Amino acid sequence: MRTVYKVVELGTVTDEEIEKTLNEWTSQGWKLDGIQFAMRDSSKRPSMAFVTFVREEGS
Repeated sequence: MRTVYKVVELGTVTDEEIEKTLNEWTSQGWKLDGIQFAMRDSSKRPSMAFVTFVREEGS
């Protein structure tokens, strides 16, 4: 078995977009690994997010 990662970049960071991304990729067998937010100095809202997923695949 080998671990495979999937990274999804979100240019629009809202709860709806994050939820849509989570539902889309977990329904395909991916498991959430983490979410990283990129912040702008001038705003309290994130400007981007990177959602990482992981799954095991046969060797």
